[in-house]
Amino acid sequence: MLEKLRLTCDSLLSHRQLACCHSHCGIPLHGKDILIYNNVHTEEKPLILTGHHGQICAMTFGNRSRPVLLCSASEDYVIVWDIEQCKRRTQEGKTAAGTVIGSLLKKVVYLSFCFSDDRVAACSGAAVYILNSKKREVISTLSSHLAPVTSAEFCPWNRDILVTISEDRTFKVWDLKAEAVCYQSFVLSASPLLSAFFLEENRHFITGSTDGQLWCFSLSDDLKCHMVTKMDLQKMDKRYQMHQGNMSHESEKFATDNVETSKPVLKITSCSSNMDSSNDNTRGSSRLCIGSTDGLYVVDLATSELLTVIYFKDYTNLSITMAGSWSIPPGQDNSMLLFVSSLFTPLVVLLEIHLCDLRKIWACGEGFSVFPSSPALPESPLNAELKRKEINQPKTKEGLNEQPLVFHSKVKSSGYTSAPRKTMFAPETNVKKNALSKKTQKKNGLLLKDYPADGAAPTTPYSHLSTGNKPVYCLQYSGDGKQILCGLGDSSVFLYKSSLTGNPTVCTGHDKPVSSVSWSLNRQWWLSASEDQSLRVWVHGSREPAIIMGDSMFSKPIRGAQFYYLDKFILVGSGPSLHLYLYNVDVTRDEIKRYHHRSVVKLAKSFTTASSTDITALSAINDFYSHIVLVCGLDRSIQVFDMNKGAVASELPDAHSRAVHCITQNKGSMFSTQAPDSYNLFLTNAITDGMKIWDLRTLRCVRRFENHLNRCHPCSSAISPCGRFIATGSEDNCAYVYDIRSSSYLHKLQRHSDTVLSVTFDPSKPELLTGTLDGNLHLFQSSSGTSLPQNTSAPV
Repeated sequence: MLEKLRLTCDSLLSHRQLACCHSHCGIPLHGKDILIYNNVHTEEKPLILTGHHGQICAMTFGNRSRPVLLCSASEDYVIVWDIEQCKRRTQEGKTAAGTVIGSLLKKVVYLSFCFSDDRVAACSGAAVYILNSKKREVISTLSSHLAPVTSAEFCPWNRDILVTISEDRTFKVWDLKAEAVCYQSFVLSASPLLSAFFLEENRHFITGSTDGQLWCFSLSDDLKCHMVTKMDLQKMDKRYQMHQGNMSHESEKFATDNVETSKPVLKITSCSSNMDSSNDNTRGSSRLCIGSTDGLYVVDLATSELLTVIYFKDYTNLSITMAGSWSIPPGQDNSMLLFVSSLFTPLVVLLEIHLCDLRKIWACGEGFSVFPSSPALPESPLNAELKRKEINQPKTKEGLNEQPLVFHSKVKSSGYTSAPRKTMFAPETNVKKNALSKKTQKKNGLLLKDYPADGAAPTTPYSHLSTGNKPVYCLQYSGDGKQILCGLGDSSVFLYKSSLTGNPTVCTGHDKPVSSVSWSLNRQWWLSASEDQSLRVWVHGSREPAIIMGDSMFSKPIRGAQFYYLDKFILVGSGPSLHLYLYNVDVTRDEIKRYHHRSVVKLAKSFTTASSTDITALSAINDFYSHIVLVCGLDRSIQVFDMNKGAVASELPDAHSRAVHCITQNKGSMFSTQAPDSYNLFLTNAITDGMKIWDLRTLRCVRRFENHLNRCHPCSSAISPCGRFIATGSEDNCAYVYDIRSSSYLHKLQRHSDTVLSVTFDPSKPELLTGTLDGNLHLFQSSSGTSLPQNTSAPV
């Protein structure tokens, strides 16, 4: 950081709007005059502007580079100055003069130009005056706030929209043509709102308050605002300090024993995208520069996390230690100017920083990937095998293998007694290309349609089914999308057709609610895990389990279970242990010893989490070989297990403010193809802390989603097979569908009667299935679907 200019003032300017653009900056002189300095040639003599009779209370520069316009306000006049014209008049020995565009507006606390510099918004008291910047004309007067207006900003993509914020802790969206309020927010905070900013690339509106709270809203074409995210500058700063290792246990204890000082949001502006944007994994990522009293905060809006902080106390060569007001023009040529006034002394400084120096230090990873870079090591647990003698072979008599006894009335001839063939094989030449009938193709499973990569999200209600007031805790489609597993709160598992028609296959045996279900890759068997500390492996088509894992095998409830490594292993998380089991499913039974299971399960390896924290969720890829297993702990951490080495490869502490209850990887499906890098993305959900999407290659959060409501129930999430959409449950009786590239939701799926606990996408076609707390299943299709809605009901 470089201090380019230091100005000593004759009065305190800590709570006054300052003026700064790329080429000039200005401060009041003796209260009534204005000094204009050149930002490039700071040694030049400043330009003096005279014309006000009252004390100047607000100043701002226009948005256009030619001509450079300055608007200043006092209780008597609002004047617009052409800086180049004023310089010429001064050089000619004449008095610089401006254009009076308003008078007797009382004390104006904030000024802003529209993006064409044709209009000026002046905030005075509880009213906002829209003035013509070329002549004395009040275009409109907007008064609806209950307290003084602190800021007003013109919308960059709609010239007829203005947003005002006030000390009444609300903001309003105005239609300037109708001079009416289009949208009025609720009370956002207990403290007044201070600053506002439009982010044109995402069409977002951001506002901040005196207690360090920030809110980001999306402004749609219908002028309705939807909150995208909420941030707390104080909490973000604490997390940043902790991840940088700058806060020891003693200093943390000292900080908790003292009164915390708030970090008011004095100014908001955008940063240039040159800050290492090559590492962004999702489009629409935006960075904000937030000026507060103790420094400049750079925030990644997609993740609601700090990238870096520039504290005044870290620079001993600066003349300023606490800021009272900021003026930050947009960055240009990889640099940014900061015009800052001191909080307690009559001092103003012009600072320059380079955007390339704002490094992203948050949660740097070690470059992991779900795809293995080398084969399994000889001593790797992944090379474990069941020995032949460990597999229960059926007993034989006198060394003869058991064979079925078959009776045939006719035995096919071997052909030795028949006449020799005289006609050799002749290929059929007059055969159509589609030789197989549709019936044969369906029987052989050859009709595989690609998942629509550019299709719309499934939002149209198609089918509704009731499981009989049994909470749906988990859902999963089979790999071919033909069947659905539903783990219910009454300890049973329902197996449905994907169309939710017909009676389900009911599998019982657990004593407590089923917490997870998982299909094998070959779709021949599936497993269910329950809160009763047991796991069962079921053979498709049978209501009796082939494998029962219980009898004190697990000391604590199972928090995650699935097939792993192309169905070679069963992966189980219980307590602080991650278990890797080899298994062999044998469906043959001895009619005499009917209840004797011949299937085999053997523990290949057990792993313990870092700091021995209990596992709350786990995820691994089963569709292809992968050495990576992701484990979430009760200590709010995410741990990366390298199963090839059999150890924890990396740990990300405090991934959420609460323990993660659901982790979902982007697994795609057999019907779709994605870019290889997209498989390194995974989702995490935590109660009261929304949903985050992470990149395994850097172990960084790349986007955050907070529009849904999740305060007490473990609502799950899912990624669509095309990798474009994210669905999550919510406690407001809705399911939310997000675009993976944007933090605001695309669709809010209603028509649910209770909290949506589970969501899952069909791997073969754009359909979404949701399960609720009161035991209802809702199937949604894409808007391109032609099927008619239907209601079905399953027997209890």
